[in-house]
Amino acid sequence: MIAIVDYKAGNLTSVKLAFEYLGVDAKVTGRPEEILAADRVVFPGVGSAGAALRNIVALQLKETLRKVVERGTPFLGICLGTQIIFDFSEEDGGTQGLALLSGRVKRFTPADFMDKVPQIGWNAVSIRRQHPVLEGIENESEFYFVHSYYAVPKLKKEIIGETGYAGVKFAAIVGRNNLIATQFHPEKSGRIGLRLLRNFAKWTG
Repeated sequence: MIAIVDYKAGNLTSVKLAFEYLGVDAKVTGRPEEILAADRVVFPGVGSAGAALRNIVALQLKETLRKVVERGTPFLGICLGTQIIFDFSEEDGGTQGLALLSGRVKRFTPADFMDKVPQIGWNAVSIRRQHPVLEGIENESEFYFVHSYYAVPKLKKEIIGETGYAGVKFAAIVGRNNLIATQFHPEKSGRIGLRLLRNFAKWTG
């Protein structure tokens, strides 16, 4: 079973529906014991980093998520669920993250007024290194993004895929060992996004 972490963020239902479409058993839950017992864990989200971290702490999920990663359970972060796995985010006046990966999250500061923030739309992703979750996905495939902030990993080797917006080349996919995270929304990225989710549902970490 895949546990979709319920920390009172948006977009949980669309992720569950995507897995249901693929015939994959997935459950939205905020219960630590169910998350720890899951075969795989997905950590999606839409909203603000500060509110998300406060909810995670209030729901006693911070240590649960650390244990998931430490145990080697396959873990997928999506959008806001990618940003808050880093050490620190500039959002909400500065927010301490979960520190599952080293790095910071910065806000886009476009020089060109045509580059709107948040970025909403499709970007081609350049794959820097192969990964089982990207099996069958071609380099420069397009995925759907909705975000005002982007992650800057401390270790370049943890960048799996990159794209660009508002004059910045940034990490679109990051990962280490049993953890992988995407700045884009695979559940909103059509056939290619569903392929990524199907691959994750088979990945052993």
